[in-house]
Amino acid sequence: MDFLTLAFLFLVAGMIAVPLASKFGLGSVLGYLIAGIALSPILSAFRVDVVSLQHFAEFGVVMMLFLVGLELKPSMLWEMKGRLLGLGGLQVGVTTAAVTGLAMAVGLEWSIALGLGLIFALSSTAIVLQTLGEKGLMRSDGGQASFSVLLFQDIAVIPMLALIPLLAAPALMDSYAAPVEPVETHVEAPEVPIEDGAHADAAEGVDDHAGEEHGPAAPGWIDTIPGWKRALLTVGAMALVVVGGSWLTPRLFRYIALARLRELFVATALCMVVGIALLMNLVGLSPALGTFLAGVVLANSEYRHELESDIDPFRGMLLGLFFMTVGAGIDFGLLWDRLFTIVGLTAGLIALKAAVLLALSYPFRVDGANRWLFALGLAQAGEFGFVLLSFTTAVQVVPQSIADVALLVVALSMLLTPGLFILYDRVIAPRFSVAGETTPDEIDEEAPVIIAGHGRWGGIVNRLLLGAGYRTVVLDHSSAQLEMLRAFGIKVFFGDASRPDLLVAAGIENAKMLVVAIDDRAQATEIVRHVRKHHPHVYIIARARDRNHVYELWGAGCRDIVRETFDSGVRAGRSALEALGVHPFDAERMARGFVDIDRRTMRELADLYDPEIPIHQNGPYIERSRALRAETEAAMTGGGTAYDARLERGWAPPVGRDDLEDDPARGIE
Repeated sequence: MDFLTLAFLFLVAGMIAVPLASKFGLGSVLGYLIAGIALSPILSAFRVDVVSLQHFAEFGVVMMLFLVGLELKPSMLWEMKGRLLGLGGLQVGVTTAAVTGLAMAVGLEWSIALGLGLIFALSSTAIVLQTLGEKGLMRSDGGQASFSVLLFQDIAVIPMLALIPLLAAPALMDSYAAPVEPVETHVEAPEVPIEDGAHADAAEGVDDHAGEEHGPAAPGWIDTIPGWKRALLTVGAMALVVVGGSWLTPRLFRYIALARLRELFVATALCMVVGIALLMNLVGLSPALGTFLAGVVLANSEYRHELESDIDPFRGMLLGLFFMTVGAGIDFGLLWDRLFTIVGLTAGLIALKAAVLLALSYPFRVDGANRWLFALGLAQAGEFGFVLLSFTTAVQVVPQSIADVALLVVALSMLLTPGLFILYDRVIAPRFSVAGETTPDEIDEEAPVIIAGHGRWGGIVNRLLLGAGYRTVVLDHSSAQLEMLRAFGIKVFFGDASRPDLLVAAGIENAKMLVVAIDDRAQATEIVRHVRKHHPHVYIIARARDRNHVYELWGAGCRDIVRETFDSGVRAGRSALEALGVHPFDAERMARGFVDIDRRTMRELADLYDPEIPIHQNGPYIERSRALRAETEAAMTGGGTAYDARLERGWAPPVGRDDLEDDPARGIE
């Protein structure tokens, strides 16, 4: 199959499967895996070398670690040293020992068992970091613990590659020969044609792949030099990366900037990442480790964001291709023949690794839902398993018959990982959230103003009211936020304001005002609806996330709605007008006129909004919205008199609360 046809198949499969998987909440990784499984029969029919594609695509992991390094300043990395060495080291050591012990218990020789233990101790950097990034969990405690372990695992591959050849036992290989006819597998890809039609046998394929991606096998000349020279080369290569990143890169990009060509920036960024990977491979180190170090060095560079934007598209495409090759590489023939054995081994591996990770989470204080995120997220085998298994068979540590089964266990565990994250999202995380909400603080005071949510928006309202001498009762259900606020002496009560009993405990029956500032738009709307119905004397001010949320809050009965980004957007527009030469007084008048028109427009459209109909299918709403937009543009450009008429107040003070009933357009900010 030619290159263009192959590229077209993978692109189409990804375009179809990933949006569908995302629509059903399965995540992009599982979408790519499903796309690969769907392509598997086609690739098998055309005898495509999936292993070669996989090794090429694994360079996306190198790029991903470079981007992760850009997000980590050296000081932040130093703060992680305890978890990096302690948690990561114990995870690899304990998991290796556990897998080795179980393998020996079922009759495998200790050398084979230890080889499998080292392989299964590793987790999938590609899947875990990609999923944590998509779900916004990278900054969580569980995400940071996971990253520490994954980084240590990447480093641990280097000593593993040195140790595995010492376990070789050629005399044992014949006794583990498979008693059944060998089944052709896409993962090992025996006798697959390359583009010129030539064939490579299985042994040659193993040897070729063993030395690819992440530098799993050092070049031959490395083995011929003394150990102290190898150590010196290693230190020199790392020093070159650090010095080159901090001194050479800024000067190089300043020189490239002279050409004023975007594509040259992209080419330079790619050249730098590929060059570092090549250097690390030449001295027998992990390219992923080298590019990560370069990213950390450049974390404070002024070119950091430029590098991120240039590298990220290539990282995403290569990782997507890698996940598809994992799905396509599953040998379904062998899987069906030994289904119960392979599924049982996969489930056992996931359970074992999750148990080890759960146990280690206690001494390292990974608590609550983060503990389960950490344990389930790293419970699979990793992409290094494909490389190391090829290497172990090449150096006669693990027999081919066992390696074939182990490859399926690695692939199947990676395939099940998105399901583990779904289990965390839909079952475990909500339970911990509910558990936290069942034990709210005892509210021992009342105030005329209740503020639900003390984030960036609600915190500003609270500070302003306190500064003006008004007492407030603040409710927030984020324990981390509360600990931070209490450290600064701000009194906040822990609890979910959407619970009617907690509102009563906070004094809603005697309160004059409720400020709804929580992030969850559905909960915010429900709070407004409940208070409006059961406590109509309370004046409600609610934050809206966007225009649709304004309509929902208006329908729920709130008549004082503030869009969270509207005022800042108007101020930015006013500043833009001033920068373009408009007098500040005129810019202020124009901004106020725009706000007045927008409020009246929002008020009229709120009556046409129907939450049961998608807004793009609401004919009356769309028709009136277009007409109002045309009227607004005409007024703003001088094509009508309404705009000027609404500016006659000039710098007059705003309408007070008592006048709200007289002006139905007021109350929407």
